Amino acid sequence: MYLPEVFEETRPEVLWDLVARHPLGLLVTAGPEGPMASPLPFLVAEAEGRLRLTCHLARPNPHLEALAGTPDCLVVFQGAEAYVTPSWYPSKAETERVTPTWNYEMVQVRGVPTLRPERDWLAAHVAALTAAQESRRPAPWAPSDAPADYIESMLRGIVGLEIEITEIRGKWKMSQNRLAQDADGAARGLADPEDPHHDPDVAALVAGRLAARERP
Repeated sequence: MYLPEVFEETRPEVLWDLVARHPLGLLVTAGPEGPMASPLPFLVAEAEGRLRLTCHLARPNPHLEALAGTPDCLVVFQGAEAYVTPSWYPSKAETERVTPTWNYEMVQVRGVPTLRPERDWLAAHVAALTAAQESRRPAPWAPSDAPADYIESMLRGIVGLEIEITEIRGKWKMSQNRLAQDADGAARGLADPEDPHHDPDVAALVAGRLAARERP
């Protein structure tokens, strides 16, 4: 990933918060059969004192064969993103030397994949993955709510994946490379509900990064 220093995010709590908010990652491998990519919901787990990513794939998924033969993989987590028009920049009226761009937040994780077909591992993973999403609901669903034989048949149809993390990198491209007045203009434009490119989530992120820049 092209990562200019001005956009780099290194704080672990910020990186893992994005993964928790946007757990559907894109698993990417490259091997003799060519590049392969699978969108999968991930969970961050701790094993032997180290953080790992876990997920599962359907047994018919051809990506399993690629994973069995590769020493590393990449998982991409995409957060908030929005188009940024130069019309929001005050400097446009001054110089016209502006162009459109895109703001986004992203985390990329590299690691060593290990397939986990064990029934007990899969059952624990599915329960934890479900709880991570259902816990915010007033009446959370759990695998134990379904018939036991049905859950067992579902477990037989998947294979788990555990990724030992070797690198995590974050990119928050939120107008930090623009003049403060232009970043403020982008935040205001994105926050405007009447604007066709209205995006309050990205507006808040741009405003937050600008405020951090201006603090002594």
